[in-house]
Amino acid sequence: MSTTDRIEATAKNLEGKAQEALGNITGDKQDQAEGKAKQVEASAQHAVEDTKDAVKNAID
Repeated sequence: MSTTDRIEATAKNLEGKAQEALGNITGDKQDQAEGKAKQVEASAQHAVEDTKDAVKNAID
């Protein structure tokens, strides 16, 4: 697994959480939705990295 990819996914997740929280505070539904979407994207990225790790471990 690439540490860089994992860090980018974590950063995107944190960005999404912050954007969603801002949307909750301001009542901006678009910010809320975009924040949630970023979190989903980050989760998918983490899942891809987990799969890469599992394949690599199975080969080794």
